[in-house]
Amino acid sequence: MISIIIPAHNEGGRLGANLTLLTEGMSPGEFEIIVVANGCTDNTVDIAKSIPGVFVIELEEPGKAGALRAGDEAAQRLARIYLDADIPLAASEARALAAAVALPGVLAATGQRLVVTRGSALAVRGYYAVHRRLPVFRDGLFGRGVIALSAAGRSRFEVFPAMVADDLFLDSLFDAHEKHHLDDVVTKVTAPQRTVQLVRRLARVRAGNRAMRQVSKARAASNTSWLRHVVLPRPWLWPAGLCYAAVTLAAERMSRRENLTWGHS
Repeated sequence: MISIIIPAHNEGGRLGANLTLLTEGMSPGEFEIIVVANGCTDNTVDIAKSIPGVFVIELEEPGKAGALRAGDEAAQRLARIYLDADIPLAASEARALAAAVALPGVLAATGQRLVVTRGSALAVRGYYAVHRRLPVFRDGLFGRGVIALSAAGRSRFEVFPAMVADDLFLDSLFDAHEKHHLDDVVTKVTAPQRTVQLVRRLARVRAGNRAMRQVSKARAASNTSWLRHVVLPRPWLWPAGLCYAAVTLAAERMSRRENLTWGHS
């Protein structure tokens, strides 16, 4: 039916539970699951190999683009689900995504995003209070940690570019009517606990997105959408808006002065 490709870099703490959730309830041979462990120095490989039905590829060098390429080369099925290793996805949700991209005219599909900020610093919670309301997430494929492509959708490109912004790259390949967003697939994205961790994460994202926009037709960034579309219509969000602006500015500055690579803060 579909291949599920999971790039994983030092995800030993979460990968086991996520793979168990994914594989429970699957029929034998229903999905091809490929974990590409890249540059790992923890027990990611051992954990992935311990889950029945999971094929593991080991790469010495860290890098998500390289991991995605290796997974694509190994995949035997034309339709694909690209899943971040830290995103829990149930078998029923993978099945729903696979069914969505089997519909006529649907080339790409994703779910809804739930950002978990429990235990996060006040500035982090303020940032996401604004971020989750940005209109760009209504029709985008990015920010969910999972994207499904039909066989025709996957044929839109040859290989992933050697850049961090893989989800923005995929989003740039499809028009709005070719994308489908499922309400019954909800991916939980865990927010960083500390503000400095959030800034570093966003700096990597901004650097990757900026590089991607230089070589593709990826959608342009809007520097004022948070204010015009989120905060001004909701005056009670002004304190959160100040957090959003401060974090975004710090991340932008960091993205332009540091060598930012794959990995966690």
